[in-house]
Amino acid sequence: MSDSATTEIASYTFEKAVAELESIVARLERGDVALDESIAIYERGELLKKHCETLLSAAENRIEKIRLDRAGKPQGVEPLDSQ
Repeated sequence: MSDSATTEIASYTFEKAVAELESIVARLERGDVALDESIAIYERGELLKKHCETLLSAAENRIEKIRLDRAGKPQGVEPLDSQ
């Protein structure tokens, strides 16, 4: 894949990347794509998948859970467990 494709995908929102990835999967599942094109869109799909994983990881790192005191009142926040 070209650097311009990587740069283009890097500007995609999560929703746009997922939509294109779903489109690629549907095309590959139908099997009506020539071998050369299948390889090219599969590679693009890999880039889209990695981009989505990066965006999800960044979102998970920003999520915090509210820490409550014994009375159940909010006391502060702490990082969300990644388990």
